[in-house]
Amino acid sequence: GSFMLVNTSGRFAGQKAHLLLPHLKENDTHCIDFHYYVSSKSGSSPGTLNIYVKVNDGPIGNPVWNTSITATWSRAELAISTFWPNFYQVVFEVVTSGHPGYVAIDEVKVLGHPCTKTPHFLRLQSVEVNAGQFATFQCTANGGTESGDRLWLQGIYVRDAPLKDIKVFNFRRFVALFSVVNATKRDAGNYRCMIRTEGGVGVSNYAELIVKEPPVPIAPPQLSSVGATYLWIQLNANSINGDGPIIQREVEYRTSSGSWYDIQPVDSTSYKIGHLDPDTEYEISVLLTRPGEGGTGSPGPALKTRTKCADPMRGPRKLEVVEIKSRQITICWEPFGYNVTRCHRYNLTVHYRYQAGGQEQVREEVSWDTESSHPQHTITNLSPYTNVSIKLVLMNPEGRKESQELVVQTDEDVPSAVPLESIQGSTFEEKIFLQWREPAQTYGVITLYEV
Repeated sequence: GSFMLVNTSGRFAGQKAHLLLPHLKENDTHCIDFHYYVSSKSGSSPGTLNIYVKVNDGPIGNPVWNTSITATWSRAELAISTFWPNFYQVVFEVVTSGHPGYVAIDEVKVLGHPCTKTPHFLRLQSVEVNAGQFATFQCTANGGTESGDRLWLQGIYVRDAPLKDIKVFNFRRFVALFSVVNATKRDAGNYRCMIRTEGGVGVSNYAELIVKEPPVPIAPPQLSSVGATYLWIQLNANSINGDGPIIQREVEYRTSSGSWYDIQPVDSTSYKIGHLDPDTEYEISVLLTRPGEGGTGSPGPALKTRTKCADPMRGPRKLEVVEIKSRQITICWEPFGYNVTRCHRYNLTVHYRYQAGGQEQVREEVSWDTESSHPQHTITNLSPYTNVSIKLVLMNPEGRKESQELVVQTDEDVPSAVPLESIQGSTFEEKIFLQWREPAQTYGVITLYEV
């Protein structure tokens, strides 16, 4: 057994003395047993005795056990579960306090059997989680645990984690659960299970906490083709920030104005988004998922694009007459909106035709009264007492639709004068006989000529 005696008299605070055991490889369970003594005449502690367990010549880490006053010789056990092919080294350290006294280690023995007062941990497995999740380490131990024992998960270069739950199966087996909450890349590293009992300390092997960042595409999707109700896109998600492997791809698309959105799973590099509204701007992004809880990354950069207009659904309906005069007609129709026009850009024209001077006249004019709740339009400069055929034509960049045709007759109007040169008179003894031509414009049925 090794022996170490530190006389702290005349030493100032913070000086250190070390005792290093040889490297040990553990193929089967064993126990390190030692006696220690920390005492001073003044009653003030002469210093602190720390014990470290260094694995594979790695960093020394934090102490696994310490004490600062005993007054008598005491015995403690180290149940170290660092399994072959890993090796470890136990380091005893005395840090002086500045008070006189003695700190001693004696009878350090490596025993070929389990510790009697301290549980031994089974091999601790590494844990992989996605960033933002809870990482749970499961520390299984052979041996019993008392309510006064302290259990913790000791990190190397990372924060320790407190005990979350303990399940005792019997006096020979228990499982302690530790959670690293909201794990980030800063929490990634090596951890080991620790138990401090009245009789000593149990230490497990180091296991790694691996924290993966969910994947996010670097570039937005690319547009392949555009329709009125669909968009073909290339996912363009080969370059990512974060970690793979990618086990699921989804397309998220939303209208640029309004709150409507949808998510669709995708199993190829291109995708057709269907059932869209015509002439509407959409924002499309790709979501990628890696294995494990919380493995879906945030949406990648968005592609902003607009669907085409669609052919209008139908022509205007319920074309009716509001007012008829001799030279003008006012018409109205049922109001319509985007669900009929299928485009935010459209125009409405009034087409009409009538006979004048033996020839058919065809005219069209744009109606601007399309947004109102009682749309109407007045056609002027018509001839009185004339049949007029009227229809409405709704047009957008993709097509046109017509209303049914309405035939209306303008009212009668005052006839024009009888042509003066046409008046001829034949005279007789007691009468004058007159005759003349009809007016150039009768504007209706002539009911009376007065002389």
